[in-house]
This record gives sequence, structure tokens and C-alpha cells, in this order.
Amino acid sequence: MEELQKAKSLLSTTSAAEVTGRVLRVARRSYDDLLGDGCVNRHIFTAMLTVGTLTLVVKVVSTFKEMAVARAFGTSDSLDALLMAYLLPSFGINVIAGSLNAALIPTYIQVRDCESREAAQRLLATTMLWSLVLLTAIAAIIGASASKLLPLLASGFTQEKLELTRYLMFMLLPTLPLTGLFVIWAAVLNAGERFMLAAISPVTTPLVVIFIIRWQGEAWGIRAVAFAMITGTILEGLLLATALSKRGISILPRWYGFTPHTRQVLRQYAPMIAGSSIMSSTGLVDQSMAAMLGPGSVSMLNYGNKISAVVVSLGAMAVSTAVLPQFSRMAAARDWSGVRQTVSTYTRLLLMTTIPLTVLLVFASRFLVSLLFERGAFTASDTVTVSAVQSFYVLQLPFFVTGMLFVRLTSALKANYLLMWGSCLSFILNIVLDYVLMRWLGVPGIALSTTFVYLAALGYLSFIAMGALKRAEQTE
Repeated sequence: MEELQKAKSLLSTTSAAEVTGRVLRVARRSYDDLLGDGCVNRHIFTAMLTVGTLTLVVKVVSTFKEMAVARAFGTSDSLDALLMAYLLPSFGINVIAGSLNAALIPTYIQVRDCESREAAQRLLATTMLWSLVLLTAIAAIIGASASKLLPLLASGFTQEKLELTRYLMFMLLPTLPLTGLFVIWAAVLNAGERFMLAAISPVTTPLVVIFIIRWQGEAWGIRAVAFAMITGTILEGLLLATALSKRGISILPRWYGFTPHTRQVLRQYAPMIAGSSIMSSTGLVDQSMAAMLGPGSVSMLNYGNKISAVVVSLGAMAVSTAVLPQFSRMAAARDWSGVRQTVSTYTRLLLMTTIPLTVLLVFASRFLVSLLFERGAFTASDTVTVSAVQSFYVLQLPFFVTGMLFVRLTSALKANYLLMWGSCLSFILNIVLDYVLMRWLGVPGIALSTTFVYLAALGYLSFIAMGALKRAEQTE
């Protein structure tokens, strides 16, 4: 009782402002202990929090979209066809546009900060032009070779199912050049530390898909989803274009010749394309393997990856978006001690965050699948298989997200050629493990293979990134 009276007396003589101030000082000390004294770490943390929060909003909406798709189409042949139809366009987007970010942004920031915004604008316009030409050419090649490629990728499909896949693929091919261009626009916004719109703009596509499924899903069938994907992509581009125009950045592609800066981007771009094409082809391999296992297997693999993809991409997007501009600035300033401190801090932070989350998601896997998807055309038996697939996919979370930190460090050090060799090793390992584990576990074995691949990739990436950093320090 005496202690209680003392506490009451203390509270009565301490103002609310003083209490609040003490709490804030304690929170600030905890924050400083975690992130250190450098303002760069705090800057990255704030950017990660912003991108992560907005990406979470996008992923929540995307989950509602998947629920609408599951209710309407379940694990049907038509959904298998749509997923295989989008496989090649999405492969092109990941390889060409995704690689371009890592190649362009370090040089773009260097030119903008060390020379002028006009020089950076010329570099951007030139890069957009040849990227758009390249993406359009790839879309044309995919369309021309569809009759040969699809039977190879979907060897377990019937002829009728292949025809539907081919039709849907032609519907979705325009998303390849469009999305490739829009990815560049979002990267430029991120380079200017305007993370919010770039992070939230992808919400347009799932919103449009939900609306069109409810409006015309029954009448149009799976074609409604394909049409919605195209419409959502265009709306996303309009949002990004408006934001860039307000910042005085032109979105018109234009040729300014092969300047030294353009050549520098190309030198980084070529190995990134080679490495990314090999790494992204693991998705082609996974879905092609699933297509061999019978009707609905591609859909089950896709559903099983949805929740893990939400969490993995949430972490990876926050990390890669926030750290690449900061690593690029520190590399341009040759602040190697700052780079080491940032890598050490965020490796610990990411592992401390992702490992407990992984354990929680594995234990909750079946409940989550049942809660989100088990209705309409999605049955209880589908839940059993999909939850097993999901559990194995979730295990990749700590390895993938932490590995992204080292990928961005390697890109900022302009050592992208090292990523190419890692992608080659991962591709080979993925084929071997897919074949072995799917014969043992079926569709869940393909998911487990992915986790083992990213575990091996993390070991390789940390080794080559820190090696590249050491070589950069020795050139001082």
C-alpha cells in the first residue's frame, strides 16, 4: 500500500507532458540502439516503413482479388490457362524491366546529383526509348512463337486448354511493354524519394479485377480477368505519369545517343538481363512442372504462393526500394564504413523480423487457406493441398528478403555480373530439386524446392556482395 501511495503521489506531481516526454525519450533510445547513430539508417528505416505499409495495403486488396477469383474459378482448367498465358509476359516484365531498375538507378542518381537534372533527364529519355523498343520486340517474338512454346510449357494441357491459353496470352501481351515502361517511371519516383505513389499505384489492377469479376465474371468467364488486368495496368501508368509530370520529369522517350552514361547503364544491364532471365525462368520451370501433374495443379501452386508472395514481396519491396538509392549515394560518396554499418544493421533487423513471422505463418497455413479461399468452386480437398504448398513456400521468407539486401548492395557497387553467375547456379539447382521433390511430394515439393534455392542464393549473395565491397575499399 505504501508503494502504491508513492506511485500515486508521483503521478499527481508529474505533468502529462513530462510523462509523455519520458516515454518518447525511452522510445528514442531504443530506436537509436537498434539503428545506430547514422541518419542514413533512420532514413532507410523510414522509407522501408512507408513502402512496406503501402505495399501491405496493395497486398491486402490483392488478397481480396484472389478470393474473388477463387470463388468464381476455383482450381479449374480455365484458371490454369490464364496463369500459363501470363507466364511469358510476366517473365519478360521481370527480366527486362526489373533488371533495368538495378542498372539505371545508380547511374541516374550519380548523374543527377553530380552533374545536372537535365543530364539525368536525357539519360532517362534514352533508356526509356531503347527499353520500350526491346520490350515491344520481345512481345512480338513471344506472340509469333506461341504455337511452339505453349505446348512445351504446358505439356499436360489438352488441345482445347492450349487454345484457350493461347487466346488469353494474346490478350495479355500488351501488358509487357506497358508495364516495363511503368516500372521505370516508378523507379524514377523512388530515386527522388517519392515512395508513396509508386508503392500504392499497383492497387489499381486488383481493384479493377474485383469490379469486373463481380460485374461480368459470369458472362465473360476467365476473359474478364484478362481484360481487367490490361485495364488496371493502363490506369496504374496514368497515375505514375501524372506524378512525374508534376515533378517536371518528362515521360517521353527520346534518343540522345550513346553517351558515356548510357554505356555505363548498358554495361550493367547486360549481365543483369542474363542473370535475371535465368533466375526468373525458375517460375517457368515451376509452373511447367506443375502442368505435368494433372488438372488444377498449376492453380494449386499459384494459390499456395499467394500469401507467402504477399509477405515476401512486402519485405523485399520495402528493402529493395529503400536501400538501393541510399547504397547508390554512399557508393558515389565512397562511404564504405557507412555501407558496412547499414548492411550489418539491416541483416540483423530482417532476420529478427522474418524468422518469427515465418514460424507463425507455417502453423497458421491451413486456417488461412480455408478462411480466404474455401468457398464457391474452391473445395475442402483443395485446401489440404494448397495449405501444404503454402507452408513450404513461406519457409523462403527470411532467405529471400535478406538476400535482397545483398542484391541491392551488389547493384549499387556496379558488380551485377556477379549476380548472373548466381542466377545460373540457382536455375540448375531449381530444376534438379523440382524434379526430385515433386516426384516425392507432388505439387508441395515444387514449393519446397523454391525455399532450398533461396537458402543457397542467400549464402552466395552475401559472399559476393561483401567481396565486392572489400574490393571497392581497397581501391581507395
